[in-house]
Amino acid sequence: MKQVDIDGVFLEVAQIHAPTGAVPELAPLVFLHEGLGSVAMWRDWPASLCAATGRAGWVYSRQGYGQSSPVADVRGPSHQDLGGQRSGRLKPDYMHREALEVLPSLLKKLGVERPVLLGHSDGATIALLHAARNAVSACVVLAPHLFVEDVSVKSIEEARDAFEATNLRERLSRYHRDVDVAFWQWNDIWLSPDFRHFDIREECKSIEAPLLAIQGVDDAYGTLTQLDELQRAVPHARKLVLPQCGHSPHRDQPEAVNGAIVQFLDTDSRPGQRVPASPKPQ
Repeated sequence: MKQVDIDGVFLEVAQIHAPTGAVPELAPLVFLHEGLGSVAMWRDWPASLCAATGRAGWVYSRQGYGQSSPVADVRGPSHQDLGGQRSGRLKPDYMHREALEVLPSLLKKLGVERPVLLGHSDGATIALLHAARNAVSACVVLAPHLFVEDVSVKSIEEARDAFEATNLRERLSRYHRDVDVAFWQWNDIWLSPDFRHFDIREECKSIEAPLLAIQGVDDAYGTLTQLDELQRAVPHARKLVLPQCGHSPHRDQPEAVNGAIVQFLDTDSRPGQRVPASPKPQ
């Protein structure tokens, strides 16, 4: 575990080494966590996927999450000083900033070019935005948010109530240096009126890299319309819908998810491979 300085913000970063005998030329996996995620909250899944795919990997916590630098006055007015340091609430473009400013700087510091991006929820949206503007070897998204749905807002309101009235705060505090920063920066922006207009469907049309999108039928934070709209924007995208699966496919159905990603990377992301004209497995 180490920290990487990105313009004065220290991000918690963990490296996963490729298994013995792996092909060194294969692009590494870069994991982008959910709205309440962190390096630790991925648990052992990134390592298991790196082993299954024969690739190295990188995992990091965004600012305010895990052991990365906190955010001052997280519920106060949004502010960014001349040095790029931010304080206060997130703005509606926070995922754009992460995808187009922070992530490219981090990848450069790590010496990673054309990675395979693997994002969950907010991290999936960040992966899509990055892939729309930057060269990547492939992109795998779990439960992405292309636009804001009523079901998302309802579930995030319920999360707020649970954070204030149950032991959710205590449980999350195991994974975050400042649990209040981690929770409120996510919850406040998603429940703000300005964020209801968030919509990246048009931007996704620029994605040329191989793309696999996975979502559970029982996802409480988004409907399957998210995947339908993504496939409409990116016709070459592969889509996988999992039964008996909620918002975290990698936790609910790890074997199915790993198998789908292994097959996808073996067929779609190797040099010289052509993106299929029709999506699979659905």
